[in-house]
Amino acid sequence: MQFNKVDICGVNTAKLKVLTESEKMALLKRCKEGDKQAREDLVNGNLRLVLSVIQRFTQRGENLDDLFQVGCIGLIKSIDNFDISQNVRFSTYAVPMIIGEIRRYLRDNNSVRVSRSLRDMAYKAMQAKERLTGSNLREPTVEEIARELGVKREEVVMALESIVEPVSLFEPVYSDGGDTIYVMDQIGDKNDDSNWLDEIALKEAINNLSPREKKILSLRFFQGKTQMEVANEIGISQAQVSRLEKGALNKVKGKI
Repeated sequence: MQFNKVDICGVNTAKLKVLTESEKMALLKRCKEGDKQAREDLVNGNLRLVLSVIQRFTQRGENLDDLFQVGCIGLIKSIDNFDISQNVRFSTYAVPMIIGEIRRYLRDNNSVRVSRSLRDMAYKAMQAKERLTGSNLREPTVEEIARELGVKREEVVMALESIVEPVSLFEPVYSDGGDTIYVMDQIGDKNDDSNWLDEIALKEAINNLSPREKKILSLRFFQGKTQMEVANEIGISQAQVSRLEKGALNKVKGKI
């Protein structure tokens, strides 16, 4: 399904009803009294909210129908658990619930398979993190989370790392005047033996490079340093290192 279509899960999103805050509260009160029709009206009246949330996940290549259905589950959970005695807008409570449901779905359906026990530990760790953040008014350390759960620090680290989504090496992390820095630019290469720069007649090829360009190539490809480490050593920005590195490589390639 293409994002520019208005039909999701058989629902014409262009015709979705939008409830006012007073209408939502009136329906929520009836829901708490067991009115099933009010619950259904409340779901239908907040489908646009679900639609607005799933737009945040459209670049992930996931099926929008699936995300919409999962988002509706989060919406229903928020309706069933919303406390009408609190002075909070329903959407303020519902949006994080919908996002959380979608993220759980994405984690559980990640292409990298993770055992159920490890996922359960990760969810417990995240819940403990939220509790400790609320009580201490700061983000807890891994050691504090481990103590809260009564497990080893290593178990918490492994569990949390297991649900981190893979990142492409070609994902941009910074852009400065058209010079984009990718994830791969921030990873050092420790395998000097297989590096292509060490397999060519490098000394002859780089004779015409400036001292700074030679220094950058040496630090990057012979010492295996990241662009950030090179920038700190030379005293320039990472964007400048990226720009000089690319220029130097182009000169070297032109000589070979």
